[in-house]
Amino acid sequence: MKASTASKNKKALPKKEITKNNFPIVAIGASAGGLEAVTQLLQNLPADTGMSFIYFQHLNPDYKSVLAEILSKTAQMKVLEAENKMRIFPNIFYVIPPGKEMLVLQGHIILTPRKKDHLAFMSIDAFFSSLAKQHNERVIGIVLSGSNTDGTLGLKAIKQEGGFTFAQDDSAKFKSMPKSAAESGAADFILSPKEIARKLVNFSKHGYIKHGIVGKGVEDNIENENIDLKHIIRLLYTGVGVDFTHYKMNTIKRRIIRRMLLNKKKSLKGYAVFLSKNSDELNLLYQDLLINVTNFFRDKGAHLFLKTSILPLLLKSKVPGETLRVWVAACATGEEAYSMAMTILEILGNKSSNRSVQIFATDLSEQAVSIARIGEYSAQELEAVSPERLQRFFNKSEGGYRIIKSVREMCVFAPHNVLSDPPFSRVDFISCRNLLIYLEAAAQKKVISMFHYALNEGGYLMLGEAETIGSCGNLFAQVNKKFKIFLRKKIQEYGLYLWLLRV
Repeated sequence: MKASTASKNKKALPKKEITKNNFPIVAIGASAGGLEAVTQLLQNLPADTGMSFIYFQHLNPDYKSVLAEILSKTAQMKVLEAENKMRIFPNIFYVIPPGKEMLVLQGHIILTPRKKDHLAFMSIDAFFSSLAKQHNERVIGIVLSGSNTDGTLGLKAIKQEGGFTFAQDDSAKFKSMPKSAAESGAADFILSPKEIARKLVNFSKHGYIKHGIVGKGVEDNIENENIDLKHIIRLLYTGVGVDFTHYKMNTIKRRIIRRMLLNKKKSLKGYAVFLSKNSDELNLLYQDLLINVTNFFRDKGAHLFLKTSILPLLLKSKVPGETLRVWVAACATGEEAYSMAMTILEILGNKSSNRSVQIFATDLSEQAVSIARIGEYSAQELEAVSPERLQRFFNKSEGGYRIIKSVREMCVFAPHNVLSDPPFSRVDFISCRNLLIYLEAAAQKKVISMFHYALNEGGYLMLGEAETIGSCGNLFAQVNKKFKIFLRKKIQEYGLYLWLLRV
């Protein structure tokens, strides 16, 4: 951004707004046919939505782009070609320059040279995901016309963080990108560019979008003892059999507010009444609350540590004929469990046929478990899988790639609620990543204690990067601080089990 333009933008905004970035960010991804679609979108957007817009289109790196100049003739708001480290502000439409990849970091656009294998690299997915990780519920993702599947995983990441997602309908000149997003369930709305613009204008007037979920967000206006909130929690328990009172209530409230906006409900009471009469909406709210976030070989450093240290040690401890038992709790759609299975098979090499390994993979979501059992994934979902692993452990299928039968047979998938269902027993290793962050302290303590009970002496527990064992230091010793791996301590088992039943 030129200095004069940057100064002008800063003067137009209160200092508080600049420092906190508490405005919505609309991320738009497109490829072939995108110019026509985004032009229609811009023609129907006013200059003062209070949102920031960032447009990522696949561009030919060999040609000078005049995209920003073309769009500025249509737009009612200011249009700028993005520059590296440019600060983002509301009511400005930023356009990616040619030959660049784009991410957002701490409220700034980060540009890097386009990768040589850019056709295989899902750059819109990476862009959307960077925004979702940084700005959570304040991100709105839009996939317009394009001829591949880029953007689908990115929309999922936005939706999983509580943001809103759109895909262009049949008006798209090239349908592959928006169709992929729509068919995957990643899009909340499937509309024409004109209709998307209208929906964004409506969103901009809603408190959830207008004020953002930053610091004291709109969820703080709902007391935990609110009678309508309690009614919704009871409806969920009656309808789906899950008691969400043990989950962090701010997360629950944010997801409820999201569903309120999607259904044009302005009050919690109105949404509770609507929910009581609509079983489909009850199930959609339930699915929103489950937050199934995962991918293959998530956190490569952690998997490498397991492969070179923990798993070989556990395999070595087993006598011939004895089974290595692994439990992947909160497995979502199965990527974590299958990653574990592939890693173990790579360690065993040609000895795999002589060793017994059983992986129990569980999740609260029956829908996610059903997907995991099938073991079929799209090409973009396998981005973190090396070509060697893809060739060894997958077969090409109509929908993408499917885990080979021998690996699928290592994994037993089942619905399971760690807060209420009996635990597995005699387990050597438990992976439970990014579940505890959604639970209240008492529920966290119960789950960690249950994991201790499930593990064999000398067994290990791996948590997510933002999780700890909290007050349960008497049950586990830390083995690796960076990768959150803990060793089970030996204590009086019977007394622990009686205590566990009371928690």
